Amino acid sequence: MGITKAVALLALGAPILASNSPGLPFVINTWSGPFEAATETAYRLLSKNCTPSALDAVQAGCTTCQEAQCDSSVGYGGSPDENCETTLDAMIIDGETLNAGAVAGIRRIKDAVGVARMVLDRTTHTMLSGDLATQFAVEMGFEEEDLTTPASKERCETWKAANCQPNYRVNVLPQGQCGPYTPDLSSRKLVDKRPVSHDTISMIAIAKDGAMAAATSTNGATHKVPGRVGDGPIVGSGSYADSEVGGCGATGDGDIMMRFLPCYQALESMRGGMSPAEAAEDAVRRMVSKYPEVSSGLVVVDNKGNHAGAASGWTGTFTYSFKGGDMEETEVVEVPNIA
Repeated sequence: MGITKAVALLALGAPILASNSPGLPFVINTWSGPFEAATETAYRLLSKNCTPSALDAVQAGCTTCQEAQCDSSVGYGGSPDENCETTLDAMIIDGETLNAGAVAGIRRIKDAVGVARMVLDRTTHTMLSGDLATQFAVEMGFEEEDLTTPASKERCETWKAANCQPNYRVNVLPQGQCGPYTPDLSSRKLVDKRPVSHDTISMIAIAKDGAMAAATSTNGATHKVPGRVGDGPIVGSGSYADSEVGGCGATGDGDIMMRFLPCYQALESMRGGMSPAEAAEDAVRRMVSKYPEVSSGLVVVDNKGNHAGAASGWTGTFTYSFKGGDMEETEVVEVPNIA
């Protein structure tokens, strides 16, 4: 898209310092590169004279990544499970009311965040899951289709040819090269190496009137056990927004992160007086204290647009993208792992 990056580099091991708000409207989301197109989409929508809602903006931003299959970790054709099927998780929350909608493990529907929005707008529920979420989507007019692509099928078949290694199973023995599996309490785990952590788009938007919203969309962990749901669709874990305080988006090892509700934690820390930088680092350190090797990345923003991030466990570098006020270009911040 020809987006020029302004990258803020920080000393290795140092927590990121808070960045001042560029003004409203404001959009921030996890990751950069292909994820910047999502930032631009949401910002353009918020900048229109018709004053669209923050909910519309985060939905549009996540939809952009779903359609572009950002980093193969969002949308169809990515992160096949053990059965070579791609399933999707998504969540969206209204920061004005805290009303939320989510889908978990939805099958054969491309627009996961769109269905999550329908759960928010057309039901009194918060989450629908699996095939029954698919049924709801079809009733709401979404098309049912195969989410497998030639690339995802090849990726899964290559993994199977390698005896389904690495994988996420522990305390089991395979009865064949790739299962079925039976319990084996004499062995702590089947393999010593798990698949690498995956990326997720989590986005927060602040409209010109100060209304906030957040959303998350992901296709989960590659080669996951079928039926696995991570942190993405969990309110307060994948993302969270409260217009009275701010918002947060998360990415990383969702199986661990969802045990801590890091985004809810970060907002409550800000409510108690912490800055976005302090709240982000505190939430990450809580996870690292129990799981020192956890891969995690958080973006945190207050309701004025002051923002920060914190990260742990990445072999590469966690990044986030933002655009606000009269900025002409999306900017990218690189966040080092905490010491």
